[in-house]
Amino acid sequence: MENTDNKNDNDDISYGNVYVMTHSFFSDVIKIGCTPTDPDEHAIALSEKTPGDYKVVFSLKCANPCKVKNQIREYLNAKEYVNEFYQVPAEVAENLLKRESLRIPIFNAN
Repeated sequence: MENTDNKNDNDDISYGNVYVMTHSFFSDVIKIGCTPTDPDEHAIALSEKTPGDYKVVFSLKCANPCKVKNQIREYLNAKEYVNEFYQVPAEVAENLLKRESLRIPIFNAN
């Protein structure tokens, strides 16, 4: 799998989304990332660049989404598949994000 994170992906995004995606070719592998844009639109853009399709299974709008992403990746380090992909059930990553949301500022979708 190639690294599909946006080249502008950096830890300086002040607010945006941290997300968990699956890919149509790999049912047991998830992608964890961050984006200042809508995660569903980001999934569509990633899908246009690669074979198969990405699908957002969970996202969280928050402050410093890339810092949150990095924290989740640290928790999952032992499960790393390749680059930003992890071989864990999407529910595990979703639960970690929900747990982290208790400690980070979250923006309402209103």
